[in-house]
This record gives sequence, structure tokens and C-alpha cells, in this order.
Amino acid sequence: MSTSSDARYIDVMDVEQTFATPKGAFPALRDINLTVAKGEFVALIGHSGCGKSTLLNLIAGLTRPTRGSLLCANREIAGPGPDRGVVFQNHSLLPWFTCFENVHLAVERVFGATETKAQLKARTDAALALVGLTPAAAKRPGEISGGMKQRVGIARALSMEPKVLLMDEPFGALDALTRARLQDELLQIVAKTRNTVVMVTHDVDEAVLLSDRIVMMTNGPAATIGDILAVDLPRPRSRVALAESAAYLRCRKAVIDFLYTRQAAVEAA
Repeated sequence: MSTSSDARYIDVMDVEQTFATPKGAFPALRDINLTVAKGEFVALIGHSGCGKSTLLNLIAGLTRPTRGSLLCANREIAGPGPDRGVVFQNHSLLPWFTCFENVHLAVERVFGATETKAQLKARTDAALALVGLTPAAAKRPGEISGGMKQRVGIARALSMEPKVLLMDEPFGALDALTRARLQDELLQIVAKTRNTVVMVTHDVDEAVLLSDRIVMMTNGPAATIGDILAVDLPRPRSRVALAESAAYLRCRKAVIDFLYTRQAAVEAA
């Protein structure tokens, strides 16, 4: 079980985020209080516009909160850092670089000042091997599938040896079979790396399959945390076995009830 310090590895305290827009101030988030333990997998879920990605960007240090503070390992999150690797839905690969070169770029940025070329290459090779892309190392993004591009994005994030992996709907643009395969691979990768993971998703089944806890956001504007569900399912997890699990179905029903009954989407006229 986590120690008391590990239980507050990521600490979001009284966070509020307001954006300036041509129509005036837009309150995206309010009263966000969340702790994530070391090694925990937390999913953020909610309807579109509920601030999931905004909260993830705050943890990544890509934006600063209007009010409140965020800590990672008891240090203030004041900007991006190699301790927090980010994987976006858009893989953001450089099209003129090979898979190897895209990952190596991140490795060189983080470790280039302290390690030899051989060590940097070894780190890059290890990251590609972790996501099963060693055979595609010399290929460019235009020569590989969407699922493989996302693997490169994950390898690039993991190559920096981050303590925290932040994922913003990384499988959202993929077909159902590819998405399922990468979800299963992510379970295996996280079991090996023991990363702390915060992941934004719209997919209820994905959230239940992957997470230790599911943070359910209220509808925006001025969204906040409506409820947090503990997913008490044993690991390692099997998609096939969970399909008939009563505990899995209870978790799934709880999330669906929150999203479509307690937080029913209100479409703008």
C-alpha cells in the first residue's frame, strides 16, 4: 500500500482556471481538489467541454492555474518537465524523421548533456522495444499505421523516464480493434514501468478497464469533480474475463449513471 507521501504524489489544491475570450472571462474549472498516489492509474471522464484536457494541461505544466496550486512529488508544477511525459491524441511526430529519430530527439533533449551517444541510442532502442516497434524503427510516420504512430508517441514519452505519464485521449482517433489492442498493451507497459498515469478519456469501458480510480467531471462551464469511483478490480486484468465480471459491470453502470443520468448532456439550441 502507498505510504502517506506516495498517497499525495500529485496534489491539485483548490484549482480554478478561467480563460479570457472575446466574449469575456470563461470559467473552465472551479474548486478542483485531487490527489493521485504514486503508481496509480487515474482516468478523467466527462462530457465534452467539462475541462478534462484543461486539468491534464495544468498537471503537465502547459498552462498555469488562475487560482490554486499543483504539486508533483512535493514540488510545485511551474511548467513542463521531463518528470511528466505527455501523449496527445494527435501523435505530433515529425514526418521527416524516422520512428527512431522521433524518439531519439526526446532522449537527446533530456539525457544528451550527461550520457554518451551509445547510451542515448540504447535508451531509444529500449523505448521502441517496450511498445513493440523495433522492426519499424527506420520507418517514417507516413509509412506506418495510426496505431503504430500512437505507439511511437508513447515510446517518446516513456523514453524520458517520466515519473508521471499524462495521456489525452491517446486512442480516441483509432478504430475499435486497434484501440482495444493498444489498451491491452498499455496495461502491460504500465505494469512494467510502474508509472503514475493520468488519462483523459470519453470511453467508459476504457476507463474501467485501465484505471484504479475514475474521476468524473461535472458539465462545464465552471466544471468540477462530481464524483470519484474506485475501480476495485484485480490486476493483471483480462478484457475477456472482465466482460462477465459483476464488479466490472457495477463500475461501468456507476459511470454511465453519473454521465447520462446525474450529468445528462444539455445540447445548446
